[in-house]
Amino acid sequence: MGIGSLAKSDTSDFNTHGPSHLTTPDWTSPCYQTAVLACLVNGAYTMEKDRRIKQKKRYRFGFFKCPEPLANLWWEKFGFDLEDTLYEDDGTIYGAVFKYKNYSFYKNDPGVKVPEYVIAFRGTVLNKKTWIADIKLGIQCIFNTLHRGGRPTYALDKIRRMVDKHSDSKIWLAGHSSGAALVLIAGKTMASSGCFLESHAFNPPFSSIPYELLPGGKFIKHVFRTGKSVVKSAIAMFAKKPQDQEDKSKTALWIPHIYVNHNDPICLGYIHYLRHRSFMSKIGAGGIEILAAGVSYASLLVGKVMRSPPPSKLSKEPLYVLPTAAMTVNNNKPTKSTPAHALHQWWEANPAVRVNWESYRIRSHKMEKLKQLTL
Repeated sequence: MGIGSLAKSDTSDFNTHGPSHLTTPDWTSPCYQTAVLACLVNGAYTMEKDRRIKQKKRYRFGFFKCPEPLANLWWEKFGFDLEDTLYEDDGTIYGAVFKYKNYSFYKNDPGVKVPEYVIAFRGTVLNKKTWIADIKLGIQCIFNTLHRGGRPTYALDKIRRMVDKHSDSKIWLAGHSSGAALVLIAGKTMASSGCFLESHAFNPPFSSIPYELLPGGKFIKHVFRTGKSVVKSAIAMFAKKPQDQEDKSKTALWIPHIYVNHNDPICLGYIHYLRHRSFMSKIGAGGIEILAAGVSYASLLVGKVMRSPPPSKLSKEPLYVLPTAAMTVNNNKPTKSTPAHALHQWWEANPAVRVNWESYRIRSHKMEKLKQLTL
């Protein structure tokens, strides 16, 4: 999993934890794409760990020889170079830009989608040197105020500069946990202006109450969720929030890939929210759900506290409001070596484990189960 990301295990050593089974590039395989992108994100995690180790006094002052950095193999094994590093104001690393060296071999083949650049964002690292900025980002995810954060703004500026210099078809986004939140908010913002970036979000945080973890049967939870939709849609109509239909129609053309684990409380809400949205559409109440989705109680509460929030270029919708999406669900039970929020579950080598991965397509608020993923 990621080197922190609310995790106890450390997967920074590629030779021990990396996907050694991926010996031949196959960008036509969804599982290969998923594994490589997850590894690049883990590379961003490992870069931050390498930086922290190098900063320790016993290495900085030459008392001991600093260990060799471990991050490089996470991208070099798949033919990528490190193009740029994304830093916080305090010097911590929260992301990286990787360039695929073999892009020219595929660029004229319309049947294969290959990135020239991947912008990867790590998630939360619970370390005394990083936790303040990371926890702040996590709180912004919970209260749907990510659009007011410094890191999302810096990330969006970097993405826009990359798109201006190259083209949107050459740039992919990938992130884990709070880094996945950056992917979704940046991707949605770019889509609203007609720029559709290939985006992969691993275990993105769901910024709402996980009703599935509350006591009560399925029927009670379903009734409660439906009632919540009705109330929120009424709030949206009363508030008369301006709706930009052009932006929404553009956003519907963007298809992010989200990867969730059925046992991960951080991202579990995506599964049940999208199923509920599909149900509302089937019974003819899709319009109510569309209105309700744009209302966040948490952001309304924060709005009352912050009377004059600073202007933002980022999307203000909750992260989970996705008109279209491709969702992969891992139904395997978590283990001590592979917790439900682990990043390394997405480069799983065992085909017997991947049998329990399910693929869904969400279009026009309807959810359709696809065939199981294979390598």
